Amino acid sequence: MMPQLALNLLEGLTPPQHQVTRIEEEIEKIDLDAECDLVGISAMTSNAPRAYYLADEFRKRGKKVIMGGVHPSILPDEALAHADSVVVGEAEGVWEQVLEDFQSGKLQTKYYKPFPSLEKYVQIRHRRGTRKRLFGVVPVMSTRGCPYNCEFCCVHDVFGRKIRHVPVENVVRDMEESEGKTFLFLDDNIIGDPKYAKELFRAIKPMNIRWGGQASISFVKETEMMRLAAESGCMGLFFGLESVSKSQLEAMRKSPKDIEHVEEAIKKVKDFGIHFHASMIFGFDDDTTDIFPETLDFLDKNRLSSASLNVLTPYPGTRTYQQHRAEGRLITDNWRYYDHNTVVFKPRHMTPLELYAGRLWAVQEFTKFSATAKRCFTDYAHPLLHLAINVGTRKSISNEMKNFPGVATQLYRSDLDALQDVKGFPLPSLRFVDLFPRRPQNQIPAS
Repeated sequence: MMPQLALNLLEGLTPPQHQVTRIEEEIEKIDLDAECDLVGISAMTSNAPRAYYLADEFRKRGKKVIMGGVHPSILPDEALAHADSVVVGEAEGVWEQVLEDFQSGKLQTKYYKPFPSLEKYVQIRHRRGTRKRLFGVVPVMSTRGCPYNCEFCCVHDVFGRKIRHVPVENVVRDMEESEGKTFLFLDDNIIGDPKYAKELFRAIKPMNIRWGGQASISFVKETEMMRLAAESGCMGLFFGLESVSKSQLEAMRKSPKDIEHVEEAIKKVKDFGIHFHASMIFGFDDDTTDIFPETLDFLDKNRLSSASLNVLTPYPGTRTYQQHRAEGRLITDNWRYYDHNTVVFKPRHMTPLELYAGRLWAVQEFTKFSATAKRCFTDYAHPLLHLAINVGTRKSISNEMKNFPGVATQLYRSDLDALQDVKGFPLPSLRFVDLFPRRPQNQIPAS
């Protein structure tokens, strides 16, 4: 469960004369009959249906509802069918106006201030409640915006392509006031601006903290930055890697040498005592079922102790979504399935069911007890982090496997019918292992 910051920021932006109750439904129950004047709901794509349900219920009870977050920002007109107003993009620069308009009975349907300044300090209140979650990890942010233009990502549409900075002194002040010792930077790329990143790392070095975040592979280009990150308490970084498929590399006009560079980068990061968490995506147009064992072989070869193995998700607002919709390849428009894990489109070189089952198989293979125990010896610097990530992933995939027959029946019925004709087993007894062979032992490289 990733710690969030959006509701904390909204609370901090709210003038003190207003009383605020902040609720995160993942850990707290929502009281639809609570006494309040205004309800704000933040939503991502996968939880948009739930957010819309809550918004409808609050409005039935006479409450005004404002929605925000990534999904309502991308599809504000859709959100307005369930809310009185939508904050498009970021709340800084508009939230106080929203509250003033509400008090005067002049609430507008949409509010939008593109890419506001982050110079003003926003005090985050009630941090102690946040620290009770996830081993006391406190979320913090230092930059917004991403210069990259990945076709499956909408970050640049919401936060812009220019990197904007929170003043370093404000980041330090926020971390000190939180009284935390372990932090997670929610920046899309903590080293997106190397000069700023170095200044930040120097500033937090004396704090004697531990922290993690997300970075691009270009992190390894500057030895000084890696050294400063390690010295400032960096425990681990999340790296979004490209596909390891040779055919996909050729489609992206890259050579096999690019994989060699990635392998060198992994070693450099680990040599500095920083945990390298890889994020891999299955389902690109050139992927076949070979991508699953190829990816596991890559992770084994490079002794990566943890990884996120996801399926390509055509989120609304992305070029991937536009392409798949134009080609008639979307299976469903039910947003609850747009969650990184469920296949919602028709792949080119396998069936949706094969992609769905293949990803489950790969995660199960990667996180089984024997594999996790073996990889523990590849991460001497952070064994507890290694175990926490893998045990958490294993628990999550176990729940997904239980839901497999229901999801498959709901979304991939034609694939199931064809498979049943070939395999001859009844659908209620279907397991994903029936769809994907066990990994041949000769494909597992020696350690």
